[in-house]
Amino acid sequence: MSKQLKADIALLLVTIGWGASFLLIKSSLSELSTFNFLALRFSIAFILSLIVFFKKIIKADKKTLKHGIVLGIVVYATYGLQTIGLNYTTASKSAFITGFNVILVPIFSTLLMKKLPDKKVFFSVFIAFIGLGLLTLNKNVSGINIGDIYTFICAITCAVHILLIGKYTKECDSVALAIIQIGVCAILSLITSLTFESPIIPSNYDVWINIIILSVVCTLGVFIVQSVAQKYTSPTHAALIFTGEPVFAAVFGYIILGEVLSSQGFIGAILILIGMVITEIDFKVAFKEVA
Repeated sequence: MSKQLKADIALLLVTIGWGASFLLIKSSLSELSTFNFLALRFSIAFILSLIVFFKKIIKADKKTLKHGIVLGIVVYATYGLQTIGLNYTTASKSAFITGFNVILVPIFSTLLMKKLPDKKVFFSVFIAFIGLGLLTLNKNVSGINIGDIYTFICAITCAVHILLIGKYTKECDSVALAIIQIGVCAILSLITSLTFESPIIPSNYDVWINIIILSVVCTLGVFIVQSVAQKYTSPTHAALIFTGEPVFAAVFGYIILGEVLSSQGFIGAILILIGMVITEIDFKVAFKEVA
């Protein structure tokens, strides 16, 4: 198994984690304001990471610190913009517009590297984007509003984050890089919450369970795996795999809440998965073996 395939599988696990986290986030936000929730989630993840990876943080050089701060600011902007956008637009439109980063990543990557991705990558992106639309959008979609604009900016910052991780993780210690960005996002979220919200310490046991799971699995674990895995795969591959987030959110919604996908949504999910699989197939080798 190649390093890229291993990395893509790791990113698929990251995507499954994000899909599962949707229900936990939704439940937590019913009790907590946005940045209050983010401050708790990222602070717990950062404190635990310091305990587990203390030596790596101590050994981090200036370049790792600088890149980690940049990534932390981008993560903070991405989460903040998406959540603010949700106050004005629907969850389905938010998922679709955020998923637009699958188009933006190869475009930005081409502009920066001045090199076009393989044709099958463009085809996979196209298939996955159509699938994303079928999965997340419905007949009741309204016109563009301010929430959609916030969410589109979020898609841009999300694409930038994927590209920057792909670049920085090859230059720095991947684990330290992930931990620093978690810490920066925690600090910025705390400052924002103290400034614009009335932060609280939740008393609900279930909310704490949600936050701890999100902190350990979907923040600390996921960010470290993403940072390490993107060292061995392309940003476009990563963006394409991440389009599977609403697919797994739908799967967990069915398992836990009994929510059933429409036929349109089911076709969309299949198209996303087809788009992922196409990027992993070496058609030249496959055709040679058939011949």
